[in-house]
Amino acid sequence: MSATESIPPMLEKLERLVDEIAALHSKLILLVGAPHVGKTKLLSALGERVEAVPLNAGSQLGRQLAGLPQKQRHLEAGNILRELADHHACGDLLLIDNIELLFDQTLQLNPLDLLKRHAHTRRVVAVWPGELREGRLTYGDMGHPEHRDYGTEGLVPFEIL
Repeated sequence: MSATESIPPMLEKLERLVDEIAALHSKLILLVGAPHVGKTKLLSALGERVEAVPLNAGSQLGRQLAGLPQKQRHLEAGNILRELADHHACGDLLLIDNIELLFDQTLQLNPLDLLKRHAHTRRVVAVWPGELREGRLTYGDMGHPEHRDYGTEGLVPFEIL
């Protein structure tokens, strides 16, 4: 079965999960899977169903940060992302894709913590650009300057195989 053929069943499962997490304290779902497995396509399909446009964090945050002096970017990145999230949220649901920029060391952000903070006030479905291995979320290879390793507490991983 191709990634395109598997979208409808996964989409129905994801929609149910999005409805179920509304009662949780942290309402964060991370779409996790290998590159080119269909995470962005699934997020876009969910967006179409709920009439929400996913926030392209890399593009939109990057565009706004580019207008700031290098030394101010890390001070403003979190605030700018919050404003973008407020603008893109559809009611109490926020869809986020292309978050790789959040891992940039010069911004001094904790990407997962940032997503979790957004998920306290609304449901958040985000594409995770790394992997889920042995119950741990990773981004980048060990030794890479942007490498991160997190537990899955306070979030719901939605694995796409």
